[in-house]
Amino acid sequence: MGKWERPAQPPAPLFLGEKERNLVKQINDEIIERVVGQQVLYFPIDVDNTEFHPLYGEAIEKTFLHPIRVYALVTYNGVETTDLENIALDKSTKITVNFHKRRLTEDQNLFVREGDFVRFGSIYYEIVKLNEPKLLFGQPESRFEISADCIRARDGVFNLSL
Repeated sequence: MGKWERPAQPPAPLFLGEKERNLVKQINDEIIERVVGQQVLYFPIDVDNTEFHPLYGEAIEKTFLHPIRVYALVTYNGVETTDLENIALDKSTKITVNFHKRRLTEDQNLFVREGDFVRFGSIYYEIVKLNEPKLLFGQPESRFEISADCIRARDGVFNLSL
């Protein structure tokens, strides 16, 4: 009678149900859009009309879909000067754009990819690196942020042929 019995199923995860995930999404949406208010124009590559190299998967000339306004948290990383092997100095501007993953995928049907472009202010940047650094309640299957490292696009690299 005093013997412990193993339950048929493990208990539900604490604080990680659908209601909690929706609450976190709602709060993040409100803070990013109504309090912070930073936005970028996102230029996704038109995969159907861009001709990619069959072996390397790269495209010399890219075509883009119409821009999409996206609210995000943007960090300006400043100007970095590098020495090009004693020939010249090169300056590059970098930003980090932190997107709310569920807001993009569920509400705007947008998927962030390396090689896409964003405009922050009046400057165009190319996404060169993606990361998903934040976990919701420490659960590996619940990533909720996409962090994009972007560098300023050089003149002539980004051609706005929509």
